[in-house]
Amino acid sequence: MACSAPVTGCVARRPLHSARAPDVASASNFRAFELLHLHLTLRVEFGPPGPGPGSRGLSGTAALELRCLGPEGATELRLDSHPCLEVTAAALRRERPGSGEPTEEPVPFHTSPFAHYGQALSVAFPQPCRPGERFQLLLTYHVGEGPGVCWLTPEQTAGKKKPFVYTQGQAVLNRAFFPCFDTPAVKSKYSALVEVPDGFTAVMSATTWEKRGPNKFFFQMCQPIPSYLVALAVGDLVSAEVGPRSRVWAEPCLIKAAKEEYDGVIEEFLATGEKLFGPYVWGRYDLLFMPPSFPFGGMENPCLTFVTPCLLAGDRSLADVIIHEISHSWFGNLVTNANWGEFWLNEGFTMYAQRRISTILFGTAYTCLEAATGRALLRQHMDITGEDHPLNKLRVKIEPGVDPDDTYNETPYEKGFCFVSYLAHLVGDQDKFDNFLKAYVNEFKFQSILADDFLEFYLEYFPELKKQRVDSIPGFEFDRWLNTPGWPPYLPDLSPGDSLMKPAEELAELWAAEKLDLGAIAAVDISTWKTYQLVYFLDKILQKSPLPPGNVKEMGDTYLKISNARNAELRLRWSQIVIKNDHQADFKKVQDFLQSQGKQKYTLPLYHAMMNGSQAAHVLAKETFSTTAPQLHSNVVNYVQQIMESKNS
Repeated sequence: MACSAPVTGCVARRPLHSARAPDVASASNFRAFELLHLHLTLRVEFGPPGPGPGSRGLSGTAALELRCLGPEGATELRLDSHPCLEVTAAALRRERPGSGEPTEEPVPFHTSPFAHYGQALSVAFPQPCRPGERFQLLLTYHVGEGPGVCWLTPEQTAGKKKPFVYTQGQAVLNRAFFPCFDTPAVKSKYSALVEVPDGFTAVMSATTWEKRGPNKFFFQMCQPIPSYLVALAVGDLVSAEVGPRSRVWAEPCLIKAAKEEYDGVIEEFLATGEKLFGPYVWGRYDLLFMPPSFPFGGMENPCLTFVTPCLLAGDRSLADVIIHEISHSWFGNLVTNANWGEFWLNEGFTMYAQRRISTILFGTAYTCLEAATGRALLRQHMDITGEDHPLNKLRVKIEPGVDPDDTYNETPYEKGFCFVSYLAHLVGDQDKFDNFLKAYVNEFKFQSILADDFLEFYLEYFPELKKQRVDSIPGFEFDRWLNTPGWPPYLPDLSPGDSLMKPAEELAELWAAEKLDLGAIAAVDISTWKTYQLVYFLDKILQKSPLPPGNVKEMGDTYLKISNARNAELRLRWSQIVIKNDHQADFKKVQDFLQSQGKQKYTLPLYHAMMNGSQAAHVLAKETFSTTAPQLHSNVVNYVQQIMESKNS
């Protein structure tokens, strides 16, 4: 099936600051070559953990079409790879000078150490590559156990019947999936042919999906994307249409719940985003509901967002969470941070875009309430780390050898949102700023940029602000926003949410009293409160914890819709309250929640809370981790171990 999407991304554009920016997280010499296309031919085999005959793994070839950019040519190509990825052969396909016929020849290659999260794969050219020369590199390889390809046993899936495998590229894990320029600075189109065992289905982050025979699937991504957004999942998967350009994918046991939760929901989110930010360029927008161990709320793989099954609350109370992933279709996937030190360009803009869509669909009060919960998370994070921690800058200096994933925190999301909100505040007109965002996306689409590129464009677009030197207002300097750690210098006004926040605050005060006024408590009807109003209330309870003895038990008995909730956001907060108040009668609910899912944003705060809690909470942490570690993503396992070891020491 041919690509129906337009061929884009080749138009001459303004010179970018990002064109000279290093990426210390890549071992490759990506500046010396242009990646024109990637094609993967893969065979998926399930079995026991390797090595050894019959063990699980991916095997096949990666074909990279390249053009030499160096003015003096090149004698070597360096790619990002990983010790779990074994290259067994390399061949170069290039045209001989004076002959139109391409020839293929084997070429020498070797690996060398780079960092604990990857290595360099170096391919030597028998004859130097000429400036501007186009050629193809064919790499035959095998991947077994490693961080980029996540193998699940049947017991770790929702259906418990068949194994499952998926890839997770962000930030620097796809070098353990295929040899690549594993940097967000490089974008290319790709295609793939994937062979799977009988009874399995493959899906990828691709514009087109085509079944070729009983066991093969062909994919094409017709727009250029960075390596971290190439994603594959193989399992017992079925799909259901939920909109004119959307379907849900899930294991058979979840597909009915997924369809009921999202039928008719997604299109409204997409259409609102298009009105605000310009055309949705990716064709389809599908959702894949992942096994419970998936460590993220969602991963914005283009055309196919991977999401946690925690979103299946049964009452659509978390359906709007995917607005964040949809917003990445413009901010992150279309305009991308050029390196991971500028992660706020992906996430700060996406938070702003998410809240613009939410304001239009659900109103200002509800959106301000949701933003208040985000601000509370940022406050909680900075209280733990200290405001002056270097990770509390928008522009993070990632040192060589440091895994970008280890810098993950709330700052790029919520402080980034505050900076974009400040820039909107300087403009002073929401429609004008919305039009600016549309122009920004159009200016930098299919490119990877730095904050310097964005801010330069902002001041060009608003020359009156440039004339007023808004970039250097004392206390609000753009440089301070980017390079000084700490609390945001400007906080957007969330007072429109007061109509929802004040009742929640007043109710929290009643529950914090030494002597409970059960009559006053009963007079507050929370049955109509939506998720974020309940979350805001529980955040206030957590801030006031520990409560007087007996109050948490009374609260749990009074609000069964909270203490027995299926909604994961409510389960997280109730678990935190239970731990902070050492309410051991509900420790089993904490354990059940951690055993039901492996989302990083839920798992890590609860282990922090348990290890900061009572001796009984320490025991709960150790017992829970011993039973859940095999079903967690390797990154989450490492972070939990660090939390437990640091508290023990």
